[in-house]
Amino acid sequence: MRRRWLLGAGLVAVGVLFVAVFPVRTYLDQRHQRQQVTAEMRATDATNKTLEQRIQTLNTDAEVERLAREQYNLVRPGEEAYAILPSRQPPLAAPATTQKSKASAGFLGRTWHSITSIF
Repeated sequence: MRRRWLLGAGLVAVGVLFVAVFPVRTYLDQRHQRQQVTAEMRATDATNKTLEQRIQTLNTDAEVERLAREQYNLVRPGEEAYAILPSRQPPLAAPATTQKSKASAGFLGRTWHSITSIF
């Protein structure tokens, strides 16, 4: 009798798992996925709105002129373009050991240098 009761209780527990627990878990997973997708959609909508504003700005003559002057150094007819060059920098001093001296040292010299530079 006790075995039947335990078997019946086990079957009821398995039935409860299939009827209640698994669907609830699936529902919660789907709800979480839905929240993630909604957040991605909001971010995409915000990006789209920013890009649409940029498109509207790029369609204006003032923006086209600004970009032409800034990026391509273009001027209107009759205007003169001036470029201010940076001041000349003195050349840097060459380091004591250069690649040229390593290369001209030959195979044994380069090998010795690589061995001694480790220690």
